[in-house]
Amino acid sequence: VFLGNGPSGICLSYLLSGYTPYFKRDALHPHPILQRKLEEAPDVSILDQDLEYLSEGLEGRSHSPVALLFDTLQRPDTDFGGTAESVLTWWHEPDRAIPHLVLGRSAPGGAWQSIEGSMVTLSRGEWMGLPDLLFKDWLKQKRRGLRNNRATAEDIAQYYQHYVMKKGLQKNFRCGTVVTSVRKVSAEGVSNHTQKDLQENGDSLWSFNEKSTEVFQVDGFFRNVEGDKEPFTVYAENVVLATGTYDSPTWLGVKGENLSYVHHKLSALEEAVKNNSIGIMSDPVLIVGAGLTAADAVLFAHHCNIPVLHVFRRGVSDPGLIFNQLPKMMYPEYHKVHQMMKEQSAACAGPYERYVSLPEHHVLSFGKDKKCVFQDKNGGQKVYKISMALVLTGSNPNLSFLPNNGIDLAMDSDQPVNSKRNPIDVDPFTYECAQEKGLYALGPLAGDNFVRFVQGGALAVASSLLKKANKNPP
Repeated sequence: VFLGNGPSGICLSYLLSGYTPYFKRDALHPHPILQRKLEEAPDVSILDQDLEYLSEGLEGRSHSPVALLFDTLQRPDTDFGGTAESVLTWWHEPDRAIPHLVLGRSAPGGAWQSIEGSMVTLSRGEWMGLPDLLFKDWLKQKRRGLRNNRATAEDIAQYYQHYVMKKGLQKNFRCGTVVTSVRKVSAEGVSNHTQKDLQENGDSLWSFNEKSTEVFQVDGFFRNVEGDKEPFTVYAENVVLATGTYDSPTWLGVKGENLSYVHHKLSALEEAVKNNSIGIMSDPVLIVGAGLTAADAVLFAHHCNIPVLHVFRRGVSDPGLIFNQLPKMMYPEYHKVHQMMKEQSAACAGPYERYVSLPEHHVLSFGKDKKCVFQDKNGGQKVYKISMALVLTGSNPNLSFLPNNGIDLAMDSDQPVNSKRNPIDVDPFTYECAQEKGLYALGPLAGDNFVRFVQGGALAVASSLLKKANKNPP
């Protein structure tokens, strides 16, 4: 059972449906050592090879060796602007399929289904693609091109849904489901008939491995056509956590943050503009944060001529600021926000209308009268009257369905799970949780935050599950 139907879950479903990657004969990989290793066993699928051996010595923009491996096999020289073809060929071997269910709240695509459709992705369009169906080829069919090499969120959401249908994976997906609990139970008391809740054709897919003494019980509900909640329970020997990190926006923890004009999602600004509750003549919208979501909010407000007050803790030239890590050519709009942050602080008027930045400030309190108090790094305070506030300082995963909110599984088991600072502790070559055998974590939960790199985790999990199921050829 996988929890989460975003890119991680979709990719893993593909790999467990019998789709098997092999090194393409006569292919030439630009990395000579990897090429030599791939030539050693051309008839053995990548899933059955030693992933640690293959990924040794690879370098790139991810800390995960398997993520780098799968990425470079699919996009050999993409970081150098190259367009070399994948060195993989895919064979469908149905006898190697492993029965599985993918549970998700919305349509396949996960959080991509709820992101404002016109937003342009941070990653280049071809990096958003899944195995064996190039994103740019799919866009061509729609007679569309990539803007500045990047894609809109709406395109990506549609591509992920199309991918599931095109690859025939939809029978494994149950959308509209909410998982409320995952816990280990004794296998003895579990009879096979209880499995039929979510299994449309209650067949014998679910006979457990004889050796299993404990299995996972997954409880939850799904909404039927009438909108009623129908409870379900399924049992599984292995559970994959792939729920992403967008569930719970981070709060500042300051006085007045629960007032009705303070929001924690970008969609609140879009909504307010749509129903004309804010406009050109309003008091400024406060945007707190210096990440890409905050930048998206600044761009959206700027586009609508809405005045903005932008507050963030870091200095504008802090190397940890994401804008200082992005190439200007590829990200002109984020570069523009960075310029505004630098040139238009409250201390000095700049060329941009209706925008003021307060670098190295933080919010002290939100007042009922919509007056907001800020403090600078020297302890000085300022008060501004605002129309609404957007606190966009990141988000945390919601793991309330796990015992102790999943904290025991994290690298630092005294702190909540966080995709950037405290991911779940997993084996780098199987993605199985160090603290709980049979439980796996993928994507942001395991510290992989980009679509191009979550796929290596899926490769690692699929390889591990195939070994457990003994579906690896000798």
